[in-house]
Amino acid sequence: MKLKDAKVGQTCIVEDIHLPFQMERRLEALGMTNQTPVSVLNRKGKGILIIKLRGTRFALGYNITKNIDVREAESIEQ
Repeated sequence: MKLKDAKVGQTCIVEDIHLPFQMERRLEALGMTNQTPVSVLNRKGKGILIIKLRGTRFALGYNITKNIDVREAESIEQ
């Protein structure tokens, strides 16, 4: 599933990122790598998400969230 489809309160595991090279490297520098848990805190409009990634909150737009493949996490303790 895509990150844009995640529901508020859901925790997902990043599987793959399909973005331009520089944007992908920027997300990796912020801590979004494969197998990283991402919690969806809030949803603002179509595909715009407020997420928690490694203890930090980020806002990601639709053009980013539609290109990140995730899978649902099996109750990860945070």
